[in-house]
Formats: sequence, C-alpha cells, structure tokens
Amino acid sequence: MTNNREIRILDDANGIAQTAAAEFLDAAREAVQEKGSFTVALAGGSTPKVLYGLLASNPLLQAKVPWSKIQFFFGDERHVPPDNTESNFRMASEAMLSKAPVDPKQVHRIKGEKRNAAQAAEEYEQDLRTSFQLQPDQLPRFDLVLLGMGPEGHTASLFPGTKALKEERRLVVSNWVGKLYTDRITFTPPVLNNAARVIFMVHGEEKAPALKAVLEGPYEPEQLPAQMIQPKQGKVLWLLDPSAASMLVPQAKGAV
Repeated sequence: MTNNREIRILDDANGIAQTAAAEFLDAAREAVQEKGSFTVALAGGSTPKVLYGLLASNPLLQAKVPWSKIQFFFGDERHVPPDNTESNFRMASEAMLSKAPVDPKQVHRIKGEKRNAAQAAEEYEQDLRTSFQLQPDQLPRFDLVLLGMGPEGHTASLFPGTKALKEERRLVVSNWVGKLYTDRITFTPPVLNNAARVIFMVHGEEKAPALKAVLEGPYEPEQLPAQMIQPKQGKVLWLLDPSAASMLVPQAKGAV
C-alpha cells in the first residue's frame, strides 16, 4: 500500500473529532503561512458534524482557526434544497458556518435544489475552476479534504458500481445511485486524489467489514470506492474508533 497512509484508533467519535480538529488547525496554519489562504472540502455525516461543532463552539479551538482566510467547499451533496434535513450544507451551516465569523462569500455551496443534478454539478465545477483559477486541464489542489465512509465502502457520493468511479476528466458530476433511487452531486476521484491532505473519519461497528476490505483487502474500487482515494502527492489519515477498527489485523492498526 502507499506509504503516505496513517491509521489512528481513537477512543470514540468524540476522540475522532478532537483529533480531526487538531489536524484541521495544523493544515490551516500551514496553508495560510505558505499562501495566505486555506481551502477545505467538507463532508456530511455524524462524525464531521461533531468536528464542526468543536471548531465553532469550543472557545480554545475557535480562537485558533483562521476563519477569514478559509474557503469552504463541499465534497458532495444530496439532490435536495439547502434547507432540507438531508442537506450537507444545512448540517455544516447549523453546526459551524452560522456560528463562526465566516462571510457567506467564503462558503461555496452545491446547488442541490436544481431540478437537474447534472446542471448543479456543472455549475459547481465552474465554481472550482474560477476559485482555483484553473487552466482547462488542471485539477484543484485542496489543502484538506474531509471524508467519511459508508458501510458498503462508499465515500463522498462515490458508491459501488456507479458511473462516477470511472470519471477521469470532470471535476464534479451528478451520480445516479440506484439503491437510493436518487442523484448525488460529487467530486470525482481525480479531484479527491489531488488533495494535499485527506482525513477519513470512520466510526461504528457496521463499518468494520468494509473498512477491513478497504484497508487490507485486494484493490477492488468498483466494489469499495474508498480504496480509490490514494493521493500521489498528499497524505491520507484514517481516524477510526475501536468498533470500526475491530476487524483489522493488529499490525495494520499502526502507521502504514
């Protein structure tokens, strides 16, 4: 496997969030020092929600975040309006963005309310191209991408067997997920793999079989899309709780 992968097992979801917060601050400090700004792609899900709450509500952490220098993006979004309970944007807003000193211009939302999900994907791709000042063949380089993993090994909205897994040119696509009977809007693998840092946050016993397969099994990205996320010029940090990590062989639990 790649030597830029690290696996850490924390006590629980709260431990994952606290460690992720420290890593978030570290990545932000480094990026701001280097180029005066910090780009992060947010994830949906319960563990990221705890992280966002910590960053916005813990006074010690909140004081250290360079809020005014951050550009917030979303790695994926559901095909729903921003006020829908399923919306990743709504969750991140309620947990962090509405509570922090952030200008709305710093938040790049995927317009999941558009009837045509493909149009929402095209508009978001254009936002990325403009924000990162990309040439036609360039990929954005995020300072940090936050990801979760589903019990069947999906990440962002890259689900097993879906067409987005094979996308090599587009930055953002609409991805039909048959088992959920819905479109999702998601970053493509090339964008995720161009990040400087990726943090996976995974907790819960129901994730254990897929996690073992992703980290220790043969490379089968069609079945386990999370395996695709292996940045060549970046680092991947897996933050796990003991129940998610329960099936891993002991030596796989340290840095790999």
